[in-house]
Amino acid sequence: MAALSDSPLARVVELRHLRGGDLDVLLEEETQAWRETLDWDFRGSANLVRRFLEIQALNGYALLLNGYPVGYCYYVAEDRKGLIGDLYVLKEYLSVENEGRLLTAVVEGLMRTPLIRRIESQLMMLRTGPAIALPQLKYVRMFVRNFMEVETDAAVRLVERHPTQQVLFDGWSERKQDEAATLIASAYQGHIDSEINDQYRSPAGARRFLMNIVQFPGCGSFFQPASFVAMEPASGRLSGICLASLVQADVGHITQVCVSKAARGTGAGYELIRRSLESLARHGCRKVTLTVTASNSEAIGLYERMGFRKTRNFAAYVWDTGL
Repeated sequence: MAALSDSPLARVVELRHLRGGDLDVLLEEETQAWRETLDWDFRGSANLVRRFLEIQALNGYALLLNGYPVGYCYYVAEDRKGLIGDLYVLKEYLSVENEGRLLTAVVEGLMRTPLIRRIESQLMMLRTGPAIALPQLKYVRMFVRNFMEVETDAAVRLVERHPTQQVLFDGWSERKQDEAATLIASAYQGHIDSEINDQYRSPAGARRFLMNIVQFPGCGSFFQPASFVAMEPASGRLSGICLASLVQADVGHITQVCVSKAARGTGAGYELIRRSLESLARHGCRKVTLTVTASNSEAIGLYERMGFRKTRNFAAYVWDTGL
């Protein structure tokens, strides 16, 4: 048990000290917050949290006030990296101090974990983030991310465009997963997003990233009918992918857009996204969302031309000891 306060009223404890239903009030409010803030369905993720908490397999910390959980933060540790999955504090107890306590507990706990050299996080519900005194400041970098959305009524009016280089479009197939992983690693070489997610740096890492999107539902389920690939006609090699998920029964999300360096500026990315938007609209989606790093002006320009608008910012934090 790790205490971060001398107050008998508030303390931070490891999640393994909680029982399966102890976070129900928190998860119910958080599910409503995701719906109101992002229009995403959090119930799948909430059920996973409950399941892992029940079997005492959820790593992280809870903030207790008078013995009752008012906030929690969990993480996953694999190889040499920790991934902070979520952080939420009840609205009634939301403060810079309380969010900071949880974030500090998780970061410092991971830093003490043998072999962990890097920590990544993209905490959509971290609401006081800009004011938090970040733990382990000498190791941390912060990246601003944009949350963008478009109404499908506008998206379906986008005109089909033929790329300036000849390309073939096809639906996504899992048989393309290994080749897509190679494409991602090549396309993101030296890209700002590979600083945020180090899985982009190698085919093996990108393969794990794709597996998480396609096979493991969290905030959204992979939607193959709205996922497409672009291929070079002569060689059949992949030159682009656009993968989509359903984050609500009637809300789609573009989880990954990637085109090869040779295909950039040809219109292949536009056409991949347009086809995904069209398919999601046919499925009955009223809205489609995506996230993008704020400094990626080229991508943001394309999304804005296609009708996407920024509705909020959030931060991606990376702690890297460099060891």
